[in-house]
Amino acid sequence: MPTSRPQPATFGETLRARGAGDLLTLLDARPDLATPAPSTIRSLGARATSRTSVERAVAHLDRCTLDVLEAVLVLGGTRPEDAGTSPDAVVAAVLGTRPAPDDAAAVRSAVADAGARLLVWESAADGAVRGAPGLEEVLGPHPAGLGPTGPAPTGPVGDLLADAPPGAREILAALTWGPPVGVTPRADPGLRAASDWLVAHRLLVPTDARYVVLPRGVGLALREGRTHRDARPRPPRAGGATVSSETRDAEAAGAALESVRLVGALLALWGESPTPVLRSGGLGVRDLRRLARELGTDEGAAASVAELALAAGLVADDGDDPPSFAPTTAADDWLDLDTTARWAALAASWATSARTPWSVGGRDERGTLRAALDPELSRPWVPRLRAAVLAVLAEQPETAPDDEGVLDVLRWRTPRTPPPTAAVAGLLAEAALLGVTGAGALAPTGRALLDDGSREPAHEAVLAPAGPGRVRALAEELGRILPPAVDEVLLQGDLTGIVPGRPSDALATLLDACADVESRGSALTVRFGAPSVTRALGAGRSADELLAALGAHSPVGVPQPLEYLVRDAARRHGSLRVGSASSYLRTEDPALVAGLAQDPALHHLGLFAVAPTVLAAHAPAAELRAALRARGLEPTVEGPGGQVLHAEQSATRLAGRPRPAWLGGGPVRRTRSLRPDPRAASVTAGPSEDPERRRARLAELADRLVAADAGAPAEPAERPAGTRALAPGSTGSSAAGSPPRRPAATHGDGAGWDLPPGGTTEPADSLALLREAIDGQRHVLLEIVGARGTPETRRVRPLRLDAGRLRALDTARDAELTVAVHRIASVRPA
Repeated sequence: MPTSRPQPATFGETLRARGAGDLLTLLDARPDLATPAPSTIRSLGARATSRTSVERAVAHLDRCTLDVLEAVLVLGGTRPEDAGTSPDAVVAAVLGTRPAPDDAAAVRSAVADAGARLLVWESAADGAVRGAPGLEEVLGPHPAGLGPTGPAPTGPVGDLLADAPPGAREILAALTWGPPVGVTPRADPGLRAASDWLVAHRLLVPTDARYVVLPRGVGLALREGRTHRDARPRPPRAGGATVSSETRDAEAAGAALESVRLVGALLALWGESPTPVLRSGGLGVRDLRRLARELGTDEGAAASVAELALAAGLVADDGDDPPSFAPTTAADDWLDLDTTARWAALAASWATSARTPWSVGGRDERGTLRAALDPELSRPWVPRLRAAVLAVLAEQPETAPDDEGVLDVLRWRTPRTPPPTAAVAGLLAEAALLGVTGAGALAPTGRALLDDGSREPAHEAVLAPAGPGRVRALAEELGRILPPAVDEVLLQGDLTGIVPGRPSDALATLLDACADVESRGSALTVRFGAPSVTRALGAGRSADELLAALGAHSPVGVPQPLEYLVRDAARRHGSLRVGSASSYLRTEDPALVAGLAQDPALHHLGLFAVAPTVLAAHAPAAELRAALRARGLEPTVEGPGGQVLHAEQSATRLAGRPRPAWLGGGPVRRTRSLRPDPRAASVTAGPSEDPERRRARLAELADRLVAADAGAPAEPAERPAGTRALAPGSTGSSAAGSPPRRPAATHGDGAGWDLPPGGTTEPADSLALLREAIDGQRHVLLEIVGARGTPETRRVRPLRLDAGRLRALDTARDAELTVAVHRIASVRPA
């Protein structure tokens, strides 16, 4: 007669009974469990129940899943001896006895998702659902605002309250929905008598002379079996004004073009005159105001434009002394692109930027003013929050929600880690500035940013770094909503020009070079003047070339006043010339000057005549003097006034070397190190691993864990992409293609781990064994290292493991002991 296999009855046994598909789902949902890779399922379970990992897993859960976890703790507990609960009971506790079908389905889905994340577990022995070890510690002592389990009241709660004295109902009403702890009234005799009556009938339990607590059973009875007063199983919708797709796309296209223009203007300004860097890093207040004035925007928008250029790698700290912000070589490549490609490069960089421009102008915890481009403005959580904000907008593409509406949705999705209000408002403002949104609604350009091809829900995804293919896709998306480009300008006799629409790239480049913008809108108005025409001539164009270029884009030709202006400016242009030279040579002998200028041996000095008796050179004065001395001449050095200077021989010195001991030792201090700016690399944050490669790595790890636990070589299972667990407590056939798992073997003590006879000295295995002993109320042999370094073995029953300490009962000595985990050398079953 075949013997029946033991069913998994503890948390550890249930984990071991999971298939490779379930483990893959767990590792995918909780990435911290795979870094570093665990060697066994035992160590995986210990890591999954640690306080740090549970807190990290709970931090990103939505409100529905958190309500489910609290309901499971209240109804089912965490230990095998606890009663446990069922999904139906959880639905009734969260939603009541007559929930809406959609709400009930959402709660059941949350139960399954919590099981897949190993936050609850289902015992195959009794089919009950319980919370995972460590969950109660993270959610606190009063889940759902309910107190601890206490003694049963002296009768039914309703019958007792029918005879309650005045004030008793009011006291219970104040404690019913939490917090369940109250202060015993002393000043009011009536309330004191009511409190004493409640304590006498065990409707309240005193914790000390002053405080009382509402027992969990009484609280549930007063709540009519509900664990939450206002359950919200589904996310709210962010309300707002309805926006037509035509308005949205037009506004987004205009903002995208303007953002490209502003970044280009910033590069032109800082290319001509780099702006200084503060000693603490960042852009000074005066420089930011000057930049805003030159760009024609407010200071907040100017800071966002500068941060956008920094995120795209178009500007950086040059590292000189004194340092300045200046365009990089990547700026030239960016300027060579067409308008749509320029915007795509900016949008792709913004998507993964960790910068916080909205905090510019505020003060940090030390009271220091935050400056634009300050290296301290990076926050690693910004890319994930940006993706979450865009995901909220993507759910309602025809609606323009306000900041509070978006915040309401995000608070539902992550109630334990709600986003800062200023951050959400700042990200929405950046999206509008960049053209990711139009009139407050998510534009197709923003949807293209959000769609990164990952399998995660949109609100859990992080916008991945974009490669060349992704940038091309973004450029194509912008091209679809841009109005047709106009390649003509209507030149007027009053020296103005009107472009009836969006100018083409060639026309925009020409007008930027020779005209000044007067107004922007549905049409572009420019004005020609002597300074703007001279600017074009100084860039290398002749008068004929400039007039020919304007005539090619004008359907009415070039008006006579404009032609006169161009030719008059060309006639005056170049009458005064400026050149550069590093040194000069003068003498009273014109023949000597002519001979030196033609001497082949001095050709490397770059000599050229500026007067019959004066030569200028590109070489420094010291190099020129040394070369002339090598030719047998004896030149002297003169100052700006013509006086003779006696130059001393300079000696070579190496800076930055360590000081010798007799000078006090230590390196020579420098005011600023010559280094590349680290901000260019630190402004972006996001996953660098390809999603498919990451999932393949996790699948390989899951197969290896299953094989190691079964004592067989790993055989990768063929699983379709996106495999999910069927239930929290699935026992082998949870995923298509997953190999069936053998049931967890048990020792005589009932533990769910295959341990060697001598126990274990591995920290992860020790913690797992201790948690199993706590769940099963079993004894273990602890080898503890004392204060003097001598080991001692004691037979104990573990009671609680948290905060790096174990509390256990030593039955032989009939005493409790508390020992730090790092002092435990080994653990083995008793």
